[in-house]
Amino acid sequence: MNTAKQAKFIRNSLPPGGLFAGMEWKVSPTPFPLGEKLAKDLESLGRVLLQFYRATNLLYRKSVEGKQPEWVARWLDLGKPAELIELQRSDAFKSDVPRVIRPDVLITEDGFSITELDSVPGGIGLAAWLNQTYCQLPIADGQTDKLEIENWKLKMLGGADGMMRGFASIFGDARQAHIVVSEEAATYKPEMAWLAEQLNLRGDATFNLQSSTFNQFAEGDAVYRFFELFDLPNVANAKQIFELAAEKKIHLTPPPKPIFEEKMLFALLWNRNLQNFWRQELGEGFVARLKKIIPYTWLVDPRPLPPHGAIPELNLTDWQQLKSLSQKKRDLILKVSGFSENAWGARGVFLGSDLSQADWSAAVDAALRDFEKSPNVLQRFHKPAQVDASWFDFAKNELVPTKGRVRLCPYYFVSGEGDAARPALGGVLATIVPADKKIVHGMSDAILAPCSV
Repeated sequence: MNTAKQAKFIRNSLPPGGLFAGMEWKVSPTPFPLGEKLAKDLESLGRVLLQFYRATNLLYRKSVEGKQPEWVARWLDLGKPAELIELQRSDAFKSDVPRVIRPDVLITEDGFSITELDSVPGGIGLAAWLNQTYCQLPIADGQTDKLEIENWKLKMLGGADGMMRGFASIFGDARQAHIVVSEEAATYKPEMAWLAEQLNLRGDATFNLQSSTFNQFAEGDAVYRFFELFDLPNVANAKQIFELAAEKKIHLTPPPKPIFEEKMLFALLWNRNLQNFWRQELGEGFVARLKKIIPYTWLVDPRPLPPHGAIPELNLTDWQQLKSLSQKKRDLILKVSGFSENAWGARGVFLGSDLSQADWSAAVDAALRDFEKSPNVLQRFHKPAQVDASWFDFAKNELVPTKGRVRLCPYYFVSGEGDAARPALGGVLATIVPADKKIVHGMSDAILAPCSV
């Protein structure tokens, strides 16, 4: 296979403005291959995650109404301003859930593991560009190469335009959609600018990239909120957007509901006091499937337990005892749950087995201290498996085989209204980091590629 020709085609296809501001990655000349079982699992996962979001939304509402434990809403409201809590509880957004669902999926020795869900994800434009570009690769000379390339083009998850079709579908019949990107998310402006440009070429609707100062919204417009809710003081048009959406003058997604930006949702799934609720709302099959792929997660609540009480699974009677666990027993991730500038990327994430006793103790102390304003979750760490990959070294003009660890980001786009809403898989982005990295996230020495079966 002419890997040099393919790698150079990919590099030369980059938009003039790039896709990520000031960021680069290693180029693989081929998509990242997934086995048929994993591909099928990912295809069907969107339906499960949408139901989980709907059930979470219902759980919060029933907790507020006193029909489920009060501590659910109290936990989820920690650190949020009163006006945002009021907005989240309003009838205007009562049933709204995010229309883009992106889990972070790690391939492990035992299958795969979802470490978190992102309702305001980056990478939509990048994944769309990767799928389109790899499906446009020129066919190399030779019948074997031709068959191989044509085969994985046919089996690209989402196809050449699944990401674009999916993103466009979340706005329904709106003729004009505004993608409002905050300064906090400025890194992602180039990819969203490229995506809007491509969607405008299709002619179905008009897509505009807007800053946080834009205020010329027209009735019937759609708005994609590309800013986290913790950042509202720096988003000048957020108040106007939320007011117009509450009055049903514009269509907004994701809704202004911070519950969907909290990692503690996984702790609620595992909480034994809520098992009857999850079984009733999700069914035994969906609950079993989620628990198989979501690591056991705890909310680090510093309130004392009764003398005979213990934290499930850990068998600790006080969170302070977490600090004294041996390094071998610290295969645990401690991270900020949400509503914080440290709750995205690899910020605010601590792997216990990778830290000294002193550094781990400091992280635990900070989590306990910050509970009321910025709660943390603790999660079992399932080490990503090593995978074979390769990238093209343009300086040496050669293909470099490597071992790495991979995170898969499938993008599900929800179209339709109410009970008729359905998620569709638009594509899957693979991030492959060097094998010596314990936590998988985007970095300059990572390989980024689309996925095929």
